[in-house]
Amino acid sequence: MKFVDEVTIEVHAGKGGDGIASFRREKYIPRGGPDGGDGGRGGSIWALADRNVNTLIDFRFARIHRARNGEKGRGSDCYGAAADDVTLRMPVGTVITDIETGVVIADLARHGQRALIAKGGDGGIGNLHFKSSTNRAPRQCTPGQEGEVRRLQLELRVLADVGLLGLPNAGKSTFIRSVSSARPKVADYPFTTLHPNLGVVRADHSRSFVIADIPGLIEGAAEGAGLGHQFLRHLARTRLLLHLVDMCPPDPDADPVADARAIVEELRKYDEALYRKPRWLILNKVDLIPEDEREARVAEFVEAFLGDNEEHQEVYSISALANIGTRELAFRIMNRLEELAPAVEADEPAATAAEAAPGAAIAGQAVIEAPATETTVTAAEDAPEEGAS
Repeated sequence: MKFVDEVTIEVHAGKGGDGIASFRREKYIPRGGPDGGDGGRGGSIWALADRNVNTLIDFRFARIHRARNGEKGRGSDCYGAAADDVTLRMPVGTVITDIETGVVIADLARHGQRALIAKGGDGGIGNLHFKSSTNRAPRQCTPGQEGEVRRLQLELRVLADVGLLGLPNAGKSTFIRSVSSARPKVADYPFTTLHPNLGVVRADHSRSFVIADIPGLIEGAAEGAGLGHQFLRHLARTRLLLHLVDMCPPDPDADPVADARAIVEELRKYDEALYRKPRWLILNKVDLIPEDEREARVAEFVEAFLGDNEEHQEVYSISALANIGTRELAFRIMNRLEELAPAVEADEPAATAAEAAPGAAIAGQAVIEAPATETTVTAAEDAPEEGAS
């Protein structure tokens, strides 16, 4: 299934049915009085967050959605029938924005959350309601109201606790493969990741977090270089960012310190709030450095990159391919997320990202045993697909 995370659609709610001016007509009952009924309500359009839907591809080709109009009123005090509402199923994490006003209509952050995105028009009033002691034969009636018409932008922001950040080929996909059962594509050329991948990392049966891997950034992404900033939106809901740095780039002229600073600068250009999120520095591929030089090379990089700047709370050296340090890092991430959880729960409804994350092709799970002397990661079978739209 193709991953689509941004589309534009039109929604047309139904028009309310017209009221009717009618009078009772029966044999031997002259001047029976008004009996025109009201029109029915037009159909509304709702958005429903569904964790079984992983992408907005259904809306890429079906861009116009209409609800039916309400029925007109009838004589003999008959009211018109209301039209059925239309429900559009969307992935959890979809943000719905009115294009004309720029107002965010809904943020579907929880499974089962519903939002009204286009209200159906109310039905008109029949002449039955206009009768009075001084107006016994009213001929007034009102037409039904028009339903709302909106052009909406749907933007999917995946729900994840941890986001991976770095240059292409920094080892982000390899890292997510090492700590979960997600299997993103890994190759020896840049931009092998073309869409976000999610993996569920389980510390034990009751402790888990979701990690998101997005396509790599390069310098100049703010001006459209590479894949640009189009996937950084998927890190907006994360609570912790991991900045992966390739300590042994294949290009001998590459400067890891300058490349790492360029990534941080692109993050700042995109969103100041995202730039201020807790961010850890993860030095990857240390297995390619001779053991007797490893500690000195890491210290030299940290000194050149950070200096007196404490913007990265912690620094870790790992090898995602050789599983060096990945297990310990996963447990430290779990502990930090549990420390951050009280502040998040105070601002957001109680729903963990692990519960709300889509359970189909882009998610994987792994069980990491309690810390011991060994450093292996025990991977469980891939999570079963819950279904797709």
